[in-house]
Amino acid sequence: MPARPAVPRATTAVPPPATAAPPAAPTPVEPATVEAPVTEQPVQKPGRAGRNLGAAVGVGLSLGAVILASLLVYRPAFLVVLGAAVLVSVVELTRALRAGDATPPLVPVLVGSVAMVALAWSRGATGLVVAFLLTVLAVLLWRLAEGPAGYLRDASTGVLVALYVPLLAGFAVLLLVPDDGATRVILFIATVVGNDVGGYTAGVLFGRHPMAPTVSPKKSWEGMAGSVLACVLVATPIVTLALDGPWWGGVAFGAALAVSATVGDLGESLIKRDLGIKDMGNLLPGHGGLMDRMDSLLPSAAVAWLLLLWVAPV
Repeated sequence: MPARPAVPRATTAVPPPATAAPPAAPTPVEPATVEAPVTEQPVQKPGRAGRNLGAAVGVGLSLGAVILASLLVYRPAFLVVLGAAVLVSVVELTRALRAGDATPPLVPVLVGSVAMVALAWSRGATGLVVAFLLTVLAVLLWRLAEGPAGYLRDASTGVLVALYVPLLAGFAVLLLVPDDGATRVILFIATVVGNDVGGYTAGVLFGRHPMAPTVSPKKSWEGMAGSVLACVLVATPIVTLALDGPWWGGVAFGAALAVSATVGDLGESLIKRDLGIKDMGNLLPGHGGLMDRMDSLLPSAAVAWLLLLWVAPV
């Protein structure tokens, strides 16, 4: 039989074994760092009224002692204390106004401030008014040297500084002129202090309804009521016992100064908000600048002088 041809046997191709991926390199472990415990330093927070109460009280008592000593030891010495306060306040207010791109002339206002204090003491109300008008004229002429650009802005702010600080402070000098002038000045300052203390205390304890939230958020109507009550309690015995005025005169004096002091405080707060600053300066710890303490005193000096002409004439 013929031989059968050999049939090739089918073979199944076996794929080569896949090469195993090399093991991933171990991720290096960073040594753990042990942080030292942080010791929190105690932060002295301001009081609810936004100030360092301890510093504010200490500075206030120191200023009060200087003023009281000048009035009781040698009456004209108060003119030196007041004049220094006016000059510092003028500088602070002028610098603050520069934040609003205004450059009020400083030199004529400083010279005029000294003249207003001196002439109010020696020539009374007429001397104060004349010195103020001459200061305004000096401001307008002084600013001419710098040209027309910004003249109205700078000259008007210079007149504002002259009116706001030395002119109103001149009424405190007019209070000092009579023989019982030391008592009149003490009455005026003590009543304004009563406004601050009464308003702060009542505002912290009972303040619920803001008086002017966009200008001074911490002032409340409850604080205003406390200011009026405190001012009346301070003013009435001094007016009746020391100045021989009627009791209702003390009540009217206290209520009027509570309003004038609050309006003065709000007015300066409005200026500071417009300028985008918190304080006029940093001279007095817990208070800000000296101008921040003069704000309620300045308009109250004019109101006090006018009211005492009525309830306790010389």
